[in-house]
Amino acid sequence: MVQQILYRALVSTKWLAERVRASKIGPDLRVLDASWYEPGQRDAQKEFREQHIPGASFFDIEECKDKSSPYEFMLPSEKHFADYVGHLGISNHTHVVVYDGDHLGSFYAPRAWWMFRVFGHRTVSVLNGGFKNWVKEGHPVTSEFTPPEPGVFKASLDKSLLKTYEEMMTNMTSKRFQMVDSRSEGRFRGTEPEPGKEGLEPGHIPGSLNMPFFDFLTKEGFEKDTEEIRIMFQEKKVDLSKPLIATCRKGVSACHIALAAYLCGKPDVAVYDGSWSEWFRRAPPEYRISNWNRNKA
Repeated sequence: MVQQILYRALVSTKWLAERVRASKIGPDLRVLDASWYEPGQRDAQKEFREQHIPGASFFDIEECKDKSSPYEFMLPSEKHFADYVGHLGISNHTHVVVYDGDHLGSFYAPRAWWMFRVFGHRTVSVLNGGFKNWVKEGHPVTSEFTPPEPGVFKASLDKSLLKTYEEMMTNMTSKRFQMVDSRSEGRFRGTEPEPGKEGLEPGHIPGSLNMPFFDFLTKEGFEKDTEEIRIMFQEKKVDLSKPLIATCRKGVSACHIALAAYLCGKPDVAVYDGSWSEWFRRAPPEYRISNWNRNKA
C-alpha cells in the first residue's frame, strides 16, 4: 500500500493536508512550490514568501536549469540537479510532492514532476488542483519558512524520457515516435503569435498532433479522470501502446502530456526539451509548418 501511494502521479489536497496536520513533512516527504510566471505578470518567489503550504520549499526553475543554454529551461546536468534538490532536503528515498500557484490549477508542477523522473527519481507526485484549490478548500498556509536539513541525492539521467534535436531530426525519417504538441491550436497552426522571446514564429513540427495541455484540466483546475483522458488520446488518434514524444514551446507544458499519458498507464513518454524554441531556430525551413508569414502579409 505504501508503494502505491509513493509512486502515484497525483495526490489530493486532502491527502497532503492530513500529512501536514500530522507533521509528516520532513526527510521522507518534501513539498515543493514550482511556480513560475512570465516577467512582469506575477512574482513567484514573493508569493511564496507571503504564503505557501506549511513545510514547503521553493523550487526555482531559473536556478535548476542549464544556464549556458540559449533556450529558456533546458535541463541542468546530473550534478547540478542533485546538488540543487539535495539542498532542498531531498534524498533518493524522499517522496516529493510538487505544486504551483497558476490560475489554471497546474502549469509548472508537471515540469518539476518530469524533471525528477528524468533524473531517475520515481517517488514524485503532483498536487492535484494545485495551490489554487488548496487555498479554496481552506487548507493551512503560512509565511514561515525554515530551510530543510540538506539531503544526499544521486541523479541518474534516464535518456529514454528525453529527446534531443538530433533525435527529433532522425524521427523525421524514421517516424518511430508519435509527436504531440501541447500548445494552443492557434500557436500550433501558426495563426496566433508565440509569447515570449521575439523572433519565434508560431507553427509546429511536421507530423505532430495537437493536444492543448489545458484540455487535460477541469475548469476547477483538477486533472480530468483517467477514462476521459484516455478518450481524448483516442479521439486524436494517439496510440498509447506506441512510442510518443511530447513537445511545446520550451519543454514545460509538454510535461502535461507525459503526466496525462502516465495516468493512463504509459510511463515512457519522452519530452523534447528544446521543443519549438529550439526547433524553429535550428531546423531547415522545410521541417517547420507555419502560416504566420502568410497571415501577416
